[in-house]
Amino acid sequence: MGHGRKIAVIGLGYVGLPVAVAFARAGVPVVGFDIDAGRIRELQAGHDRTREVDEAELAVPVLTFTANPADLAVADFFIITVPTPIDAARRPDLGAMLAASRTVGGALRPGAIVVYESTVYPGAVEEDCIPVLEASSGLKAGVDFSVGYSPERINPGDRQHRFETIVKVVSALDAPTLDIVADVYGSVVRAGIHRAPSIKVAEAAKVIENTQRDLNIAFMNELSAVFDHLGIDTGDVLAAAATKWNFLKFHPGLVGGHCIGVDPYYLTYRAEKAGYDPQVILAGRRINDGVGKRIARECIRQLLKRRSGHGVVTVLGVTFKENVPDIRNSKVVDIIGELQDFGISVQVHDPLALPDEVRHEYGIGLSGDAELQPADAVIFAVPHDEYVSAGWALPERLLKDGRGIVLDVKGRLDRSLCPEGISLWRL
Repeated sequence: MGHGRKIAVIGLGYVGLPVAVAFARAGVPVVGFDIDAGRIRELQAGHDRTREVDEAELAVPVLTFTANPADLAVADFFIITVPTPIDAARRPDLGAMLAASRTVGGALRPGAIVVYESTVYPGAVEEDCIPVLEASSGLKAGVDFSVGYSPERINPGDRQHRFETIVKVVSALDAPTLDIVADVYGSVVRAGIHRAPSIKVAEAAKVIENTQRDLNIAFMNELSAVFDHLGIDTGDVLAAAATKWNFLKFHPGLVGGHCIGVDPYYLTYRAEKAGYDPQVILAGRRINDGVGKRIARECIRQLLKRRSGHGVVTVLGVTFKENVPDIRNSKVVDIIGELQDFGISVQVHDPLALPDEVRHEYGIGLSGDAELQPADAVIFAVPHDEYVSAGWALPERLLKDGRGIVLDVKGRLDRSLCPEGISLWRL
């Protein structure tokens, strides 16, 4: 390729692996690095547990996978794509990002460029990461090596919006570095490049993308609660309102995952550190963080109404969204926990989630098809295609004698076909 850079991608999850594969597909030598040796062995064997990349793409000759930091020494363009979660107090956790910076620092040589893609608050790259790179390498940023920021926009499970087809925002410490970063990404991103005037601007742009979605969904979730009190179906209201040309088509739902349910806390943390008390953003977070418990309590209310007492509830889906195995920050867990706190027996089914990961992360065991006992209520929590295509036959089969309660969180079941003997509730 024209830019002549040898690329290393650090962190091979939902973001990093598609980036590494995209460059390798274009013929650029790429070293894919991850600290998880098991993940590396799987990728070397042609298996991607995230289901984002197929076996043929992993076998491109110029793409190598390693868990050995020494193998990074061949690169001069480092792309860091590690997770940036929040801790138990909902504060930013930059642990993985700083650890990756130390690793990359050990491989840096003069003329190299380090680009961060992880979501952070404005200022994190320059204030938190660059000092670690300098300390680990013994080099000086802006003199011996340079740094850029290009926020990831990967949407797990989305086959339409891919790395190459989404406009790429790029930024850097200085104009010469920005030219190189734009050139490198521009060699594979067909949708175009947007040059942000500074790293802080690019960091801020990324964090508000998901904060905006979070607030719009929070508004829908609050409307859902209001209309529930008024005896109005939220879906009917939104369908009517959406006939206006400028109505924004958002829907109520669980807000989890590694982005929308996390990123707003990065922005509010930095705002508070700067002396500003954010209110709207945190209000939206409180609403969305409470949806799981609200669904669980509605299920309990319905059970008591039918005099089912502390019955059996089957929860369909535990991943954070449909058609992906990703369980990070899944809010379905809030539903399960609330039901269990009320003494209800909960059985959880998911055809995509990895049972060992679910047990390790949340202490929840998944039930196979043959293990599910007849239930008093079914919570259609995550509308995987497998569930949606089965239609009403699925909850009918799972309920005791085909009768009971169905809570269709995202309204994917055809309400007009609801069988007799089933009470339907939709968020």
